[in-house]
Amino acid sequence: MILSCHNISKAFGTDEVLKSVSFHIEEHEKTAVVGINGAGKSTLLKIIIGEMKPDEGEVTVQRGKTIGYLAQINTITGNRTIWDETAEVKQNVIDMEVRLRDMESRMSSVSGAELESLMDQYHRTQEEYDRLGGYAWKSEVSGVLKGLGFLEEEFSKPTEKLSGGQKTRIALGKLLLKAPDILLLDEPINHLDLNSIEWLENYLLNYRGAVIVVAHDRYFLNKVVTKVVEIDSGHCMTFSGNYSEYAGKKRQLRETRLKSWMNQQAEIRHQEEVIRKLQSFNREKSIKRAESREKMLAKIDRIEKPQDADSRMRLELTPRIVSGSDVLTVEHLSKGFEYSLFKDLDLEIKRGERVCLIGNNGTGKSTLLKMIIGLMPPDSGTVRLGTKVRIGYYDQEHQILHGDKTLFSELQDAYPMLDNTTIRNTLASFLFTGDDVFKLVSDLSGGERGRLSLAKLMLSESNFLILDEPTNHLDVISKEILEDALRAYTGTVLCVSHDRYFINQVATRIIELTNRQIVNYLGNYDYYLEKRDELTARFAPADESTVRSASGGSIAVSNAAHLSMQHVSGSGSSDDHGAASWKKMKEQQAEERKKQARLKKVEDEIASLEGRDAEIDEEMSREEVFSDVTRVTELSKEKAGIAEKLEGLYDEWSSLAD
Repeated sequence: MILSCHNISKAFGTDEVLKSVSFHIEEHEKTAVVGINGAGKSTLLKIIIGEMKPDEGEVTVQRGKTIGYLAQINTITGNRTIWDETAEVKQNVIDMEVRLRDMESRMSSVSGAELESLMDQYHRTQEEYDRLGGYAWKSEVSGVLKGLGFLEEEFSKPTEKLSGGQKTRIALGKLLLKAPDILLLDEPINHLDLNSIEWLENYLLNYRGAVIVVAHDRYFLNKVVTKVVEIDSGHCMTFSGNYSEYAGKKRQLRETRLKSWMNQQAEIRHQEEVIRKLQSFNREKSIKRAESREKMLAKIDRIEKPQDADSRMRLELTPRIVSGSDVLTVEHLSKGFEYSLFKDLDLEIKRGERVCLIGNNGTGKSTLLKMIIGLMPPDSGTVRLGTKVRIGYYDQEHQILHGDKTLFSELQDAYPMLDNTTIRNTLASFLFTGDDVFKLVSDLSGGERGRLSLAKLMLSESNFLILDEPTNHLDVISKEILEDALRAYTGTVLCVSHDRYFINQVATRIIELTNRQIVNYLGNYDYYLEKRDELTARFAPADESTVRSASGGSIAVSNAAHLSMQHVSGSGSSDDHGAASWKKMKEQQAEERKKQARLKKVEDEIASLEGRDAEIDEEMSREEVFSDVTRVTELSKEKAGIAEKLEGLYDEWSSLAD
């Protein structure tokens, strides 16, 4: 055990953020700390490094072990170059190298005992230099900087000219090069593109020390971690395995807890109704039986209502009208600013597809979306929407929101036909209740703005959703709800996302903007990884050369984007596999829609039966009924039948919700 937290508690005023949190970390272990926004994850890391004192409890670190910490916001000051700032970590090796060169130059001018002493000192220094990897320090620094997305020609750029995200990347690089025994990373991938994230994943997998990471990227956590520490309502639970294993166990716990709570609530309601009925008989024997039941009810160890039963936003995306089969057609599209982003792009999207657009930062993904919705003109080419297509747009910067409006007026002005009750109910579905609806949009957090944007999107009833980084700032539960809603959505989706887990859950097709061209992948992110090198080399080579046809003519690489679809779904062994995958995927989607429809029907049946059960209880409490033996017998039989049906429906609901 290299680190342990024992009964850590921390409160800010009356808000208890951490309540007796305990867990331990083994040497070389990779651990994720997860929880909703505001759960106390960053607070826990600050307590571990000693930046913040706990109210109770203690942190124990194995003697002699070092800790390194990357905060979410990092400030690098001064005007050193990117290289000099990063290489500072290797200053002891650099100084050692200077001493070695100095000793080498002095050797020719000394002799005898002085030379022998100098040689002895030289060999000791050289051994230490070798042990510290002195001969490789330059390539190590260069490799980390390149891995984090810096080009070699940028190494001489002054840090004072860098963005906040670039400075955070330098801080991360310096920390990795220091290689502490325990590495604490708070949202390390916020400013990394996909290539840099993949590089960091591999780096951490091979990292010799222990790693504790806070991140919302579930794909990243899936690949890196072997343990998950969850902070939920201040309490801590530890799960072995990666993120998917944690999510599965958590879902089972949540469903078991919810079912247990629902069953207990049903039993409590039943007992309370029986007590009321017995008391209403107003007979000594009945009153005693009622008192006995009251005592039994008071002794029940009541299950606490699962918090997320009320704290999960409710999102249903339903198109008002069905669009034509051809939703979007892009032909020969080109766009450039100081340099060409892309040229001669062709793209088609059909009704019902869920297409994810990916690519490195700066390739023009958001620009392409803005041209599709008409916010930006292309340099050349055309964008055509299909028949009856109605676009709903989600902007990652939330510029479609108005900072000077309240949440209530934001929805009211966008949808003036809605009454006040509908607006309030909609906002409540996205966790804005009470006076929250009168907050100014400008005062909202990133996550709250994301939820408000989703509320507007839901009310639009659009049949073509265009989403730019929709999972940014959303907590994990909200991401899962969005994924479920998009999978159940019967319209068409085009989204830009860096969230690979989200892409895996949602996408039926991936298009990548690379080398100024589009390459199609008929599958999810895992399929994209499998085919990326092959299809990129074939349809978007880095040298932007043209692809020669068999007849000796040339086909522009940009137009070859259509051929990638044929490659994936046409003839040949790998093509047959792509077609089979597509067929299987469509079957799975049909099954999922059927499952969701049945789930909704079961929920409606449960609500109807519970309503009828309550009506029977109310009817049996009336004197003209409970004094009628025949009627009471009929109602009792009906009530018993309802109880039996409900038991089966609860089981089916649990199975379908899995």
